[in-house]
Amino acid sequence: MTAISEKFNRYGFIVEYKSNKIQIKNAVEEMYGVKVETVNTMRYSGKLKSRNTKGGIITGRTNAFKKAIVTLASGENIDFYSNI
Repeated sequence: MTAISEKFNRYGFIVEYKSNKIQIKNAVEEMYGVKVETVNTMRYSGKLKSRNTKGGIITGRTNAFKKAIVTLASGENIDFYSNI
């Protein structure tokens, strides 16, 4: 994601699973004070995991999540490390 941010002026966020592109755009513009051009979203389903223990095999699933790739207008950028 760092290489994409530097080359294409895009930033990645993990967002609420039920949020839509308009809500994501408004939240990023309000939070960081930048102009957003486009928002692309990806939904990841949880993966099945299993492990062997003394009591037997335990199976489970990781959490599902949604990722948003936000493209900013030219000349805009987000500095995540300014407060450190």
